[in-house]
Amino acid sequence: MRGTDKRSGELFSYVDLEQRVRADHPLRAIREVVGTALAALSGDFAGLYSGMGRPSIAPEMLLRAMLLQAFYSIRSERQLMERLEFDLLFRWFVGLGVDEPVWDHSSFSKNRDRLLDGDIAAKFLAAVLAQPRVKRLLSSEHFSVDGTLIEAWASMKSFRPRQAPGGDDGGDDRRDGGRNAPADFKGEKRSNATHASTTDPDAMLYRKGPGMEAKLCFIGHGLMENRSGLIVGTRVTRVSGHAERLAALDLIAPHGDRGRAVTLGADKGYDAKDFVMELRERNVRPHVAENSSGRRSAIDRRTTRHPGYATSQRIRKRIEEAFGWIKTVAGLRKTRFRGLARVDLAFTFVAAAYNLVRLPRLLAGASP
Repeated sequence: MRGTDKRSGELFSYVDLEQRVRADHPLRAIREVVGTALAALSGDFAGLYSGMGRPSIAPEMLLRAMLLQAFYSIRSERQLMERLEFDLLFRWFVGLGVDEPVWDHSSFSKNRDRLLDGDIAAKFLAAVLAQPRVKRLLSSEHFSVDGTLIEAWASMKSFRPRQAPGGDDGGDDRRDGGRNAPADFKGEKRSNATHASTTDPDAMLYRKGPGMEAKLCFIGHGLMENRSGLIVGTRVTRVSGHAERLAALDLIAPHGDRGRAVTLGADKGYDAKDFVMELRERNVRPHVAENSSGRRSAIDRRTTRHPGYATSQRIRKRIEEAFGWIKTVAGLRKTRFRGLARVDLAFTFVAAAYNLVRLPRLLAGASP
């Protein structure tokens, strides 16, 4: 049963949470935007809960608490619940009264998983961007795209042969309370074609560059609009040599095929003939950095002669700021979720959190 998003009154308390938070605190502007987005999602929340049974944690409170976890780099649900016990600012933002009990961390995690399974993260991001005062900040014609590695919640010891000799699938010989058995990989050739993680089969082995450590990971892709540098689209995919370009086509698709051409800025990794041709067929101008090291670039003077190309190349680098915040502040350098779908939803949610952190200053600057 869905819980209610109401703060109970404190009959014998002299503490007024509303008065304890200063008027110009950044979380006030964020909470207002979040409140409008959550109100738009009320119908989606209703579909996730039964009409019978004990009330659960209100989904609105749950999402606001998850945002605080990203904003303040809180590493676990247990630490988040401990912070809610004593921090009045946290209680005010979430909607808990001074005397209301904090939820058990395991109950919080189970209710969070229900929301993630309901694809609420993508709907929440869209609801934030759809608000009129936020929409005025967005460019509808100029975008940038890039990808970043997200380390999987799986150890290298779990990367085992798919089919071992003799018919053994190399299976799960864990011991000592579920830990993977010790392993020596020296001299052993391993690849995604012959091995898979027993912990997270969706994670794949990938090396970012020569001489760098290979890790089990995913690729998170982000589409940024160039006016304010806000993330307007996300995807998480398995790693491959073509994953970034395929995801970029998927992300730009809703914005292309219009009467007026849009631009897409990207780094040298996207300089491929098929990708550039596909963008042009969709009425998207490929403002992709030229990769002419030992090869011929797919970008020619038709694109580079325009002043907008240099502008896109300068602005596109701002997407790295978003990835930096997501991986360091929000803690998604290494995901705590397993499975491609869960990692995708977590990445989308922290992208929405990044936008919310940026919005107070952007909205203040846009005010008449």
